[in-house]
Order: sequence, then C-alpha cells, then structure tokens
Amino acid sequence: MELEQRIDAFAKLGSVLTGSAKGSHTGLSNGIIRIIDDYHKHNPWFTPENVRRAVKAIGDELTADNLTTWTKRYPALGEEMNAKNIAVIMAGNIPAVGFHDLLCVLITGNLLLVKTSSKDDLLLREIVSVLCKIEPGFGSYVRFIEGKLEGFDAVIATGSDNSARYFEYYFGRYPRLIRKNRTGIALLTGSESHDELVMLGEDVFSYFGLGCRNITKLYMPEGYDLTRLSGAWREYSGCMDHGKYASNYRYHRAVLTINHEKFTDTGFLLLRREPSLFSPVAVINYEETDPHLFGEVATSMSDSIQVITGAGHTPFGFAQKPKLWDYSDNIDTIGFLLK
Repeated sequence: MELEQRIDAFAKLGSVLTGSAKGSHTGLSNGIIRIIDDYHKHNPWFTPENVRRAVKAIGDELTADNLTTWTKRYPALGEEMNAKNIAVIMAGNIPAVGFHDLLCVLITGNLLLVKTSSKDDLLLREIVSVLCKIEPGFGSYVRFIEGKLEGFDAVIATGSDNSARYFEYYFGRYPRLIRKNRTGIALLTGSESHDELVMLGEDVFSYFGLGCRNITKLYMPEGYDLTRLSGAWREYSGCMDHGKYASNYRYHRAVLTINHEKFTDTGFLLLRREPSLFSPVAVINYEETDPHLFGEVATSMSDSIQVITGAGHTPFGFAQKPKLWDYSDNIDTIGFLLK
C-alpha cells in the first residue's frame, strides 16, 4: 500500500472509533460498542466509561489532517522501503494502551507481530478487525502471537521496570525500544481557577489513575490549601462506587493510619506528603516546592516522567489526550522504525 492509502484507512478507522464512542451503531462499530459495554466483565478496571474514553481519544486523533501533518515530518515514509517484521509487546494498564505502537508500525509500512496483554486483548483485536475491513490489504500486515515470539527483525516492548530488565536481556541482540515505568506530575502555582483544578482532576482520576500519563504527584507552593483540591474533585467521588478502587482506598487509608503517617482524607482520595513520584490507586503524593525551582526538580527526574501538566506545560485535563507526535518516553517511535 502507498502511504496515502494507509493514511486514508486510519482516518476512516478514526471515524468509526469516534462514532463507537458516541454509541452510533453501524456495521463496523457494533463490535466495538459491545466491547465498550462489556469489557469490564473481562477486566473490572475497564469500565464502560473508561473504555469509551480511550476509544474516543484515539478516534479524535485519527483524522486525515493529523495523520498527514504527522507523517510529513518523515519524508522517507513516501519512499519505497523493505518491510520489516516488528514485534510489539503491549502493556494492559488502560484500554488500547498499545494502539499507538500498532499505528506506528503499520503507518510505516512494516509488518506487525503483536503480543497483547491478557488484560487488554479483545479491544485491540476488534480495532484491527475493523481496520482490515476498511482496508483488506492490512490483513497480511498484522499477526497476533499467542506463544513464543519468533521471526522478527526489531522489537518494541512496554512494561514495568522489572520486565524491562528481562526484555533487555532477552532481546539484547535485536534493535529494540524498551519502555519502563513512567508517570505524570503536575505543577500548581496557587493561581489556578476552580475550573482548572476540575480539569486537573480528569488527569488524576481518568482510568482510576492506572495510566502512565495519569498524574500521581503534585508540586505546590508552601502552604497550599488542599481543600481547594478536594472541593474541585468532588465530582470524581463516584469512583468509590467501583469495588476495586474503593478497596484500594480503604487499604491504603488503613496502612497510613497504622504507620502514623499524616495524610488528608477527602473521602474518595488520600493526599500524602511524599517525595516519590509514584503513588498507588486512590492515593496522590504531593510536595511543596518553589515554582521557580520546579524546572530543576523535573529535570532531575526526567527518566521517570511521562507528562507534566500545569503552567507552561500540558494544560490540565489533557494528560491522557496525547497528540500523534507525543511519543512515549520522548522516544520517536517512527524514527526508530525508519532506522
């Protein structure tokens, strides 16, 4: 296929995904809508709201304009090239989290050997099925692997810090792009409006905070009024209706209490003063710092940060809405594949 054909197919896929998120039933969207409604039976964290959010975020980005703007950055994509077999090992922390890697491999004209997470298999298979109905030529470009990965030329793998060490060892003799644990942080200056703090709540609570782009650590001026956060985030308190989230909340509240650690209990989220960037579900870490020194702080921990929201950075509410050219770990996936 020519690049223009691939762009056209993914743009049409974007329209199907956007329609599916809205509940518009068509021959192509019916399967995705069923998964949106039922995926929680396969993975309790994948509620209809969260699956719909993920499907919409992908669909909104897959427009002809976005795809053209993105691919124009790589003139080599318009040239004839020898397709390589690219193995992609996907994470499963949020719905369709591996889609961007799938897109990068296929938009470059390479062949995809995909190993999905058992936590997130059905949605990606259905998306690929729809893509192949839109453009049957993709049918020979994608192969889902159940067992051992074999016959690949390069690998992209995403997982925890522990699994990354295994990946580095196992795939050491192949060209590889290995991703580790990362998270999101937010900078508060004290001048945020109530609406901005509500939007920050979207970055904190979407996907129950399980994504690598979710905000798990706040940096704020000394003496910041935490009640502003609990008030702005009250509309997200419905997460306590989810059994697994509520269990995490109660467990960590008990642990913090037993350990005599100071924390702020909002009734649906625990705020604790803690230097670590990473926090468990239902807990947010925070640290007081001079906003003028924030740049130095962020730079010192850049290897663990996926996204920064707040003044001068990604706007609040957009942490989980990356553009096509916002690459994980700030590593250009297309650039890697073209090499």
